[in-house]
Amino acid sequence: MPFANFKVPEAALSRAQKEEIVHRTTAMLVEYFTEAARPHTMVLIEEVKDGGYARADEVFTIPDAYRAPDA
Repeated sequence: MPFANFKVPEAALSRAQKEEIVHRTTAMLVEYFTEAARPHTMVLIEEVKDGGYARADEVFTIPDAYRAPDA
């Protein structure tokens, strides 16, 4: 079973954007594993709360300008 896991900042993507990620990721995996993989493909989009991720010792929060309008 192909499995893809995306971790994104909370409220950064709209529902439509998440659906697009699911469809495009599934299509890409079907290209690699054939159409037989489609019903078994799982795409998980996890939203990480502000302050729940960091790089180089810097904790991130998402600016309001980058939040999806319907999130």
